[in-house]
Amino acid sequence: MNDHRFTDEQRAGLYRAIHERRDVRSQFLPDPIAPEVLARLLEAAHHAPSVGFMQPWDFILIDHLDVKRAVKSLYEEANAQAAGNYSGDRAAQYRRLKLEGIVESPINLCITCDRQRGGLHVLGRNTMLDTDLFSTCLAVQNLWLAARAEGIGVGWVSIVDPARLAETLRLPAQVYPLAYLCLGYVSEFLPKPELEIAGWRSRLPLEQLLHANTWEDAVENDALITALRSL
Repeated sequence: MNDHRFTDEQRAGLYRAIHERRDVRSQFLPDPIAPEVLARLLEAAHHAPSVGFMQPWDFILIDHLDVKRAVKSLYEEANAQAAGNYSGDRAAQYRRLKLEGIVESPINLCITCDRQRGGLHVLGRNTMLDTDLFSTCLAVQNLWLAARAEGIGVGWVSIVDPARLAETLRLPAQVYPLAYLCLGYVSEFLPKPELEIAGWRSRLPLEQLLHANTWEDAVENDALITALRSL
């Protein structure tokens, strides 16, 4: 059997990027991203898999301060509404969290999904119509991992009304603003996700999320469980 594995060093680099990837909000530096580095990130995103090879993504690069401020205004409005979901200490904790770096990051990037890309009948999309959105999410993840390998932080601003964001960015009617991202070099990559450090949530044990064959049955592969516990 042919051995198609990467070298030990290459595998270690891949897993390092996965485990050290962070949603960055408050560590951005003003240093610009060199064009050749940004090109590599976009190329990585464009090489994501997509159902039916529809490639539904487009990339809007945003560096004008007036556009950033317009999006920041949308965020502030949506964030004030979101804060109303909590009360007491949880509400106070929520308001202390910094959840975006729109203006601080040197460049913003909106990755969109053209919901008509590929025509009416896209191979593999007949029963799962949202696979265009899923595919675009894979482009986001590709870019995020490549950014970590380049030492660049990425922050996803999800607290924004998508319809108003689409209006601000003048998107065509069929194009959905799936991910609004802040990109830039950072002062540090935190050892754990920021929300975990802040005590908002903890990482769930993978062992508790495994099922065998159906939802009701537990995994009884002792070797697998032992391997998981050793990681």
